[in-house]
Amino acid sequence: MVQVAVLIPALNPDQQLVQLIRKLQQVQSDLLAFVVVDDGSDNSHQPVFHKLAQFHEPKLHILHHVQNQGKGAALKTGLNYCLQHFPQIRGIATMDSDGQHTVTALQSCLRQFQRNPQHLVIGTRQFNQKIPFRSRFGNLLTSGLVRTFTHQDISDTQTGLRVIPVAYAQQLVHFPGNHYEFEFDMLLKAKAAGVTVTETPIPTIYLNGNRASHFRVVRDSLAIYSRFLKFSASSLISFFIDIGLFSLIMMLVEVHSLRNILVATIIARSLSAVVNYLINHHLVFGHAGQRTLLKYGCLLVVQMLASGYFTSVVTGILPDSAGSLTPTIAKIIVDLTLFILSYWVQRDVIFKEGRHVDN
Repeated sequence: MVQVAVLIPALNPDQQLVQLIRKLQQVQSDLLAFVVVDDGSDNSHQPVFHKLAQFHEPKLHILHHVQNQGKGAALKTGLNYCLQHFPQIRGIATMDSDGQHTVTALQSCLRQFQRNPQHLVIGTRQFNQKIPFRSRFGNLLTSGLVRTFTHQDISDTQTGLRVIPVAYAQQLVHFPGNHYEFEFDMLLKAKAAGVTVTETPIPTIYLNGNRASHFRVVRDSLAIYSRFLKFSASSLISFFIDIGLFSLIMMLVEVHSLRNILVATIIARSLSAVVNYLINHHLVFGHAGQRTLLKYGCLLVVQMLASGYFTSVVTGILPDSAGSLTPTIAKIIVDLTLFILSYWVQRDVIFKEGRHVDN
């Protein structure tokens, strides 16, 4: 049997956590340890942790953050503790403390992990009209982003019930993000890390309309989507610079030939690319990647040629009723398509996380 530690981040937990630990104690399996991370719970909830300490359970380890740091920070604290203190484990199972995850659901994930100890196993819930709207909407949006940018079809991106292989856990402790975006990034970057995500159906449990959840809809949603939003903002700024210069040049030359379109594209794209590279390198991808300037330059050349050529093609297809704006309209259509392709290339090739090398 593959030995596993259980990690439970907890912020202001109630008796659900106490009941969960009691049920875990009854499991006859290779659960090597139960690690609970108190993420800065207030004084009124400290009796829960005192009660846990009174169990005198040798497998139970309780860690404390003096102040609340976020679920991602609590998970990283627990992952790091498990890696340092239990070198014999092959995986680390994460569970929520609010009663949404049952021991039976954990055992289903563990059985899947026993068969595939190199996979990231996640417990997936069934979403229907009985599920709180914010949970259904958030999961739909994040699942769509994962599908778009990683080509992985993951039905439940927000589940906290996961079994993480040790090799991937060693990478996760270095991930940025201390809140809910950490769990999202865990799925988003699994493919690039060579980790297969395997889903296991689990019961869908929401107690009292999920009021115990500490998910802050606006703030945590922005954190989850921050990288894509920053990339979008960077591309939007560059897009306006690019389109503005391109339109100005085309109005000055008047003749919409392939040569003029290519020249205008190269001039506009070169200047906007300087802005785009600096923002992406320093703010979006945090200096990640090696030889990024050279790789970005290659992407820029390919993208310029593709933009110029396909803009010329689309210009010829569009009606002339728009006059001098026809090439600009064509360029907008082409560049919106190239935007998605550019994100994939920059994230997975140019600014791929690993050893950081400044340019």
